[in-house]
Amino acid sequence: MPSIFSYQSAEVDWCESNFVRSAVIAEYYNTISNVSFFLLSPALLYLNRQYCQKKAVPLYFVSGLLILVGLFSMYFHMTLSYVGQLLDELSILWTLAVAYSFWYPQAYFPKCIKTRYDQRDTVRKSQNSPLSWSCLCFWISDRWLCWLWQAINFPYFHSFWHVLIALSLLYCCPLVIYFDVSYEMPSFKPKLEYWPSDSWPVVVPYVTLEEPHKQC
Repeated sequence: MPSIFSYQSAEVDWCESNFVRSAVIAEYYNTISNVSFFLLSPALLYLNRQYCQKKAVPLYFVSGLLILVGLFSMYFHMTLSYVGQLLDELSILWTLAVAYSFWYPQAYFPKCIKTRYDQRDTVRKSQNSPLSWSCLCFWISDRWLCWLWQAINFPYFHSFWHVLIALSLLYCCPLVIYFDVSYEMPSFKPKLEYWPSDSWPVVVPYVTLEEPHKQC
């Protein structure tokens, strides 16, 4: 019986062929594509630095967990070990659980929310539906259409999923931060800004904080 730390002891083997590019890295492109998570966390912290100055723990904690997600996913795809699979999956679940515990509005806990998404324009501007759907399609394609991608010698859709899911989090996290400020930090008014500029065809949203003017 192979050790749970052994190469290829995992229950899942993705579409990319093993040990083609390297003798020590099982799925080469699935491994290196996790670098996108190491870039994601500093970008989130830098762009949303005003929020971090006022409420540091949630975004620092979640950003640290996202780095662990990238690290454990890299280890899993490098070794395809059972331990790597567990670390990869559990780190994702812990990140979701921690983000939920930090950012779910306390005013609506545990009752059903009613007015959380009244600010539809903010939701529309900060979400990126094509990117989200692309993530889902790439993940499903790599699992269910592997025979097709191997036939045309292009079994790399899971590595694309890593990059696209990191990019989608750049759009999702500012939306969550926006509502967190709206509901949990009433002394500030959140404003959605865009990097590098809102005039560019492709932008990254982030949140700035404005102090409402006091009326005498």
